[in-house]
Amino acid sequence: MAGLEKNTPSPTEIKLHKQSRLLEIAFSDGNTFSFPFEFLRVHSPSAEVRGHGPGQEVLQTGKKDVDISDIEPVGRYALKIAFSDGHDTGIYSWDLLHDYGINQEKLWGNYLARLADAGGSRTA
Repeated sequence: MAGLEKNTPSPTEIKLHKQSRLLEIAFSDGNTFSFPFEFLRVHSPSAEVRGHGPGQEVLQTGKKDVDISDIEPVGRYALKIAFSDGHDTGIYSWDLLHDYGINQEKLWGNYLARLADAGGSRTA
């Protein structure tokens, strides 16, 4: 990754809500987004989830109860999130997280549709 786009808002506050399983991020443009852990896990930017090119995405199932076990900054541009299922290779840049926040409803709807089409489940 070459870094952030010039106009990418940066986080002003990051809160991990373990009980409600939400990662809340406030950005410098005034937007605040709450990401369910499951959303972040199934939309991991890792090659394991996204594949190595278009059409190679791997549908994630059974992630409804996943927890975040660790979260750490990567330089000044991203977070590395480790999940309770052992997945820890996704690097979530500020621009990606901001984009996820803006498009969260659409992304979640697309995920649920793909899951239904594949006969998959959020719980198993």
